[in-house]
Amino acid sequence: MELIPAIDIIGGKCVRLSQGDYAQTKVYNENPLEVAKAFEDVGITRLHLVDLDGAKAQHIVNYKVLEQVATHTSLQIDFGGGLKSDEDLRIAFESGAAMITGGSIAVKRPEIFEHWLQVYGGERIILGSDVKDEKIAVNAWQECTSIDIWTFLADYQKKGVRKTICTDIAYDGMLAGPSLDLYRRMLKQFPDLYLIASGGVSSLDDLYRLQEAGLPAVIFGKAIYEGRISMSELSAFNS
Repeated sequence: MELIPAIDIIGGKCVRLSQGDYAQTKVYNENPLEVAKAFEDVGITRLHLVDLDGAKAQHIVNYKVLEQVATHTSLQIDFGGGLKSDEDLRIAFESGAAMITGGSIAVKRPEIFEHWLQVYGGERIILGSDVKDEKIAVNAWQECTSIDIWTFLADYQKKGVRKTICTDIAYDGMLAGPSLDLYRRMLKQFPDLYLIASGGVSSLDDLYRLQEAGLPAVIFGKAIYEGRISMSELSAFNS
């Protein structure tokens, strides 16, 4: 199972939200590059970098942080948050992103997201599938749609999506364990999708439970920043 730590950025700093609520923001480090290097030092090869300012502003904001991390580490960076135009995508890729994640854009402007899939391919364009009660949520989780996750994924898989990050908002940042039941059902229904679990990881045990369930990858952050998972445990898991 691929371990993908998350670094969420507000004002150039490493933060975490609880259930996507900007009012529940906690700053963990003033220097995201320092955090990224610490992950690299324990054998992590991939990073999920989220521009929370961008998600709110509806366009890329923290591309300088992306550029810094991409320039000074060898981490493969998946970048997301507020990417809404071809120009946003150009900036993200030129700043060092290996992949980008689009969620709200795939719902609100599907023609743009489908164009990105055609131009860059399903290996570089990841579908963000953020859910609340199995319905797709958009705009930094501020808005819940009537689109169910199953229809959403089936439609986009036909259009060339190969990877999706699924965050169950009820679990995100709560350190209460991941949405295992949902992920098991998704793996059964979409065996060919590279399903990246996100949200709720609270301990090393949760990582093992996700691995046993057959998840190919997992994104996590708060458990590390709160000291629930140590860097040495990550290193041991990786090896």
